[in-house]
Amino acid sequence: MSTRAKSMDSVHSSDSLGSGIRLKKEVGLLEGVAIIMGIIIGSGIFLSPKGVLETAHSIGLTLFVWVLTGLLSMIGAVCYAELGTTVPLSGGDYAYIKEAFGPLPAFLFLWDANIVFVPTTNAIMALTFSKYVIQPFFYLGCEVPDSAVRLVAAGTIIFLTWLNCYNVRLTTKVQNVFLVAKVAGLVTVILAGVVHLSSGHYENFANPWENTQTDPGLIAVSFYSGIFSYAGWNYLNFITEELKSPYKNLPRAIYISLPLVTLIYVLANIGYLAVLTKHEMLESDAIGVVRYTTKVNSSY
Repeated sequence: MSTRAKSMDSVHSSDSLGSGIRLKKEVGLLEGVAIIMGIIIGSGIFLSPKGVLETAHSIGLTLFVWVLTGLLSMIGAVCYAELGTTVPLSGGDYAYIKEAFGPLPAFLFLWDANIVFVPTTNAIMALTFSKYVIQPFFYLGCEVPDSAVRLVAAGTIIFLTWLNCYNVRLTTKVQNVFLVAKVAGLVTVILAGVVHLSSGHYENFANPWENTQTDPGLIAVSFYSGIFSYAGWNYLNFITEELKSPYKNLPRAIYISLPLVTLIYVLANIGYLAVLTKHEMLESDAIGVVRYTTKVNSSY
């Protein structure tokens, strides 16, 4: 760590002592990495593989999109880390807009986020979770009732809202459990793909660039689907004031978490594509639950 970074950390520490009430700096590097990975790895990786493949049309372009969207997210996160160290305040976008343009634009952004951005994102995640929970109770080819999906999703949102209001520490523990479960599920997909490939099943990768999409508009849609899965890399900036040595740990948390997430996402897609054909991936919304597990079980 440079002398400049150390001095800036010490200056902000002394400022916080003399400027009234401040948030406690309790979040270290490992906690920061866990926060970023826990928020990024969500419904996207279980939902977007179908969307990317549907518009990319080929396995080669699909994997290229996942690698490049990870790189783009890394660039965005590094730029955001610069903002976080320049304006070391909690609040993320709200704090930066307020600092640059004043309270009115910041308030309008916050209002829009609470009415539009956050609720719609939560709805997408809840609906995806609901589909994966309900899908195993229906036979292949059976349509999952839309009303059941919506009811489970609504119940999930209500329960998590209550949990956040009831106990923050309990919420953190639940988030950590879900992070471990999500990573474990993706590692299982990766290992199953490795085992399948090691058995000599390379047929899905025989012509990886066959029928590659050439329409720029549809290629852009495939990138949008991939970028959606990486959403959340900016959330550590929302608690910058609670981060220990933010000038050191904020960039480091990004340098560690984003490459790890990109690696997991690319390997998970290779695992999906190794076991499932393109037609099988596009046929089901909950590919990890139904098609993938059924195909793996039938192979052994």
